[in-house]
Amino acid sequence: MTTDTDGGSGDPALTIDELAARAGTTVRTVRFYGTKGLLPPPVIGPRRVGHYGPEHLARLALIEELQHQGMTLAAIERYLHRLPPGLSHHDLAVHRAVVASWAPDTEETVTAGELRRRAGRQLDEGDVERLVAMDVVRPDGDGYRIDPSLLRLAVQLLDVPLSEKSILAARTVLIEHSRAAAHALSQLFRAEVAERTEQDVKSLSAHMQPLVVQALLTTFQRSLRAEVHQWLSDSAEEPPA
Repeated sequence: MTTDTDGGSGDPALTIDELAARAGTTVRTVRFYGTKGLLPPPVIGPRRVGHYGPEHLARLALIEELQHQGMTLAAIERYLHRLPPGLSHHDLAVHRAVVASWAPDTEETVTAGELRRRAGRQLDEGDVERLVAMDVVRPDGDGYRIDPSLLRLAVQLLDVPLSEKSILAARTVLIEHSRAAAHALSQLFRAEVAERTEQDVKSLSAHMQPLVVQALLTTFQRSLRAEVHQWLSDSAEEPPA
C-alpha cells in the first residue's frame, strides 16, 4: 500500500482505499462523488492504479461539513461548482472552516490513536503540544477532547512557520471580527424575517448560509491580497539600512 511520501508535498500518494479510510467514508462513496464531478479524477500511476492527494481529502471533508449543515447533494453540487478552479487543499480547508462556523460548537473525546487518524498524518509529541496550545486539542484522561471542525485546519497550521503566540493572536483577531460580522449580518436580516413563519426563516437561512460563506471568503481573499501587495510595496520602498 502506498502512503504519503512526505506528508506535505501535495503529490497524489493515496489509493482509493486509503483515501476512504482517511476521510472516514467508503470506497463506494468516493467513487460516487467522482462520477458526480464532486471530486477530480485520480492520477493514474503504474498498473493503472489511481492515486489521490490532499485536495481529494480536503474536498471530502468539505462535502462532509456541508452535509452536516443539512445541505442536499444537489445543493452541495451547486456549491462546489461555484468554487474557483484550481483551489489548493489549504484553500478548501479554509472553506470548510468557514462553513463549520455555522454549526453549533461540538467536541468529542478521542484516543491518542484516533487523534492521529483524524489528523490524517503523523503527529509527534511536539505537534500534539502545539495543537493543545492552539486550544483545538485538550488532554482528557487517557485521551483528548477535540474540536472536529477546527482540527484539520489546525493540523495544516503545523507546517506554517509561525510561532504559537502569533497563531493564537491571529485566531483571536479572526474570532473577534467574524463575530462582529455575524452580529451585523444578523441585525441586517432580522428585519427581513420579522413577519415570516418559522419555516420561512429556516428556508432563508439554508439558502443564505452558503452565499454568505462565499461572500466572506471572496471579500477576505481580496482584502488579504491587497494587504500583502501593499506590504510588499512598502518594503520595496524602504531605504536600505
